[in-house]
Amino acid sequence: MQEKIAKTRTFRKFFEKEQISTATLHDLIDLARLGGSARNGQPWQYMLVNTPELCEKVFPHLGWAGYLSDWKGPEPGERPSAYVLCFLNKKWMKGPETEAQFDLGIATQNLLLGAMELRIGGCRIGAFSPKLADLFQMPDHLQLSLVVALGRPRETVIIEESQDEDDIRYWRDEHGVHHVPKRSLENCMVDLKERKG
Repeated sequence: MQEKIAKTRTFRKFFEKEQISTATLHDLIDLARLGGSARNGQPWQYMLVNTPELCEKVFPHLGWAGYLSDWKGPEPGERPSAYVLCFLNKKWMKGPETEAQFDLGIATQNLLLGAMELRIGGCRIGAFSPKLADLFQMPDHLQLSLVVALGRPRETVIIEESQDEDDIRYWRDEHGVHHVPKRSLENCMVDLKERKG
């Protein structure tokens, strides 16, 4: 399981021409919907985008890699071949929106783990223009909250242990290899003494 999780990285460059079938995307959404949900509210709905024409319309509205400020996103030929748009159905919410967002983290991790099994990489994108939703006839009860970009990865992503616990910025080397520093297990652990009295 650790190896599968370690391989499921964020990818931002893809083989754009390699399409992902609607059936495969349905299978990935099936994994997403099976995740745990606070109060079993299951407030998420998903829209599949996998035609080149619609992918091209979605792409300009997305923000890519905040730490790589000089990089404006993947070039033509390296862009995602599919997207999953994640909509919060406000009619189905059973509690606060924060609970629904936890559910979305679980759902999209399930989706990305399943995608990696099929050699499909992904990138969760929360930085998108409000104009993205304007591409669609949106009912009032749906709120676009996240975009998952998908495609066969066209880059190498390496996890390495962070040398500075305060510097966790990812970066690319001169060969285009994407490096992702992770805090050590020791740094992630905390041991608090029990309060007396």
